[in-house]
Amino acid sequence: MYDDGTPRSRALDGIAVLSDVDGPGPLLRPVAGRVGDAARLTRTTRWVADELLGGRPRRLPGTPDLTITEVRAADAADPLVVAYRVLRREVFCREQGLFADSPAADHDDHDDDPRAVVLLAHDGAGELLGGVRLGPADPSGVDIGWWTGSRLVVAPRARRRGGVRVGAALVRAACARAEAAGALRFDADVQAANAVLFTRLGWDRVRDNEINGAPHVRMRWPIGRIRALTSATKAPLGALLGALGPPGFVGDDGAPVPGTDLVACCDAIVPALVERDPEWAGWAGVLVNVNDLAAMGAAPVGLLDAVGARDASFAHRVLSGVRAAAAAYRVPLLGGHTQLDVPAALSLTALGRTSHPVPAGGGRPGHRIRLTTDLGGRWRPGHAGRQWDSTTTRTSDELAAMVGAIGPGAAHRPAAAKDVSMAGIAGTLGMLAEASGVGAVLDVADVPRPDGASAGDWFTCFPGFGLLTADDPGAPAPQAGPAVSAACGELVAGTGVRLRWPDGEETEAVPGQVTGMGRA
Repeated sequence: MYDDGTPRSRALDGIAVLSDVDGPGPLLRPVAGRVGDAARLTRTTRWVADELLGGRPRRLPGTPDLTITEVRAADAADPLVVAYRVLRREVFCREQGLFADSPAADHDDHDDDPRAVVLLAHDGAGELLGGVRLGPADPSGVDIGWWTGSRLVVAPRARRRGGVRVGAALVRAACARAEAAGALRFDADVQAANAVLFTRLGWDRVRDNEINGAPHVRMRWPIGRIRALTSATKAPLGALLGALGPPGFVGDDGAPVPGTDLVACCDAIVPALVERDPEWAGWAGVLVNVNDLAAMGAAPVGLLDAVGARDASFAHRVLSGVRAAAAAYRVPLLGGHTQLDVPAALSLTALGRTSHPVPAGGGRPGHRIRLTTDLGGRWRPGHAGRQWDSTTTRTSDELAAMVGAIGPGAAHRPAAAKDVSMAGIAGTLGMLAEASGVGAVLDVADVPRPDGASAGDWFTCFPGFGLLTADDPGAPAPQAGPAVSAACGELVAGTGVRLRWPDGEETEAVPGQVTGMGRA
């Protein structure tokens, strides 16, 4: 909810669908093409989503329609873009005098960025009420997940319409659209008089500035995607488990077995994934356990599985995935337990060997953070934006090179390590920092990321292989076969994780401890 009690925008497949306090809300509906295409977005069957969700909402008497459509900012031949630029000239040049009165006076590089979009508000008769532009902060650079909103304009005749708050609706739509595009930071420099509107809609005030001689305020939309993920996946662990684990390895990826050189790991697969994609679940069960051993610096020696299934056929599908992955990683499947006539379930235990386990809690302020990850592969079908599959196409030798990156045979072993888990890159870094009793800063632009993955998705997904390490500045990178490695942050005094951007600004990703289990 917003501070004023109104509901936040929703995003469906990258299209912002607004909830409006004065009616059922505006709708975005693509006729054809991808989000952002110049194809017309119409009002036909506008209530399809509402019908699927339980029926068309009743409209308050006298409440006018408000439809928000999306076009490409750079499509200067599109009549909708032309109309929007004419409105900008009418307001910014003639009414407010911010720019000289000429057709291209307020034109800038963002207008030419093919990734930038314009959201346009129309009433039921098709009259343009206003628009807002948004896109990557650097119109000529890589999209690192930093987006900006600009050129928010409302037609003078639309500012006094009863029951419709055009500016607020456009701002909400822009927030939803930026988050759907994978933004982790969304800023806007707004005229000082409009700062109260943004504050009411939940934006944070960053600082005052001046643009074209007019007072402005830098505002920032608080994107809580990373925080929400860590809260859902890891926050309850401290209360449930306490300080579980041997001294120095509390909350670690694996547990050294006292009196031996063995390291034991155990991971379960979410039952919904087992039910939906049993072969992949079996493969993933091996993958996550072997990655845990890799982060401990241990060489895998064997696996045990526990499978629950509704029947023998389903169990066979799960076990097929387990066997395929065990063969690919060259780790023997030693045994386990299978139970039929029960809901789908899968967990595995992995055993590895090392005389010097690498702890997650070995980091200290000043240590450099490094991400070593495999950028090959693609999103797993059916799990786009959530699970990156880089392992099923790798050879056994390539998989062994990644698993052994900091293993017993590695030339150098870092001070601390943790494999990227369900908490994503930033959340897992927060767990390493928590175990080390410190905080962390992550340099967003330096994080290795595959083509085709937005920053928001990549920072919160489960990668096929991702290893976070902490070590002295200048320490050598792990040798991990096809995986790439880059220094992308540092450990600092304090708690939590902050994202550092190319302009030097920092935004909060994880506000404090991730699990509550504390220092290892």
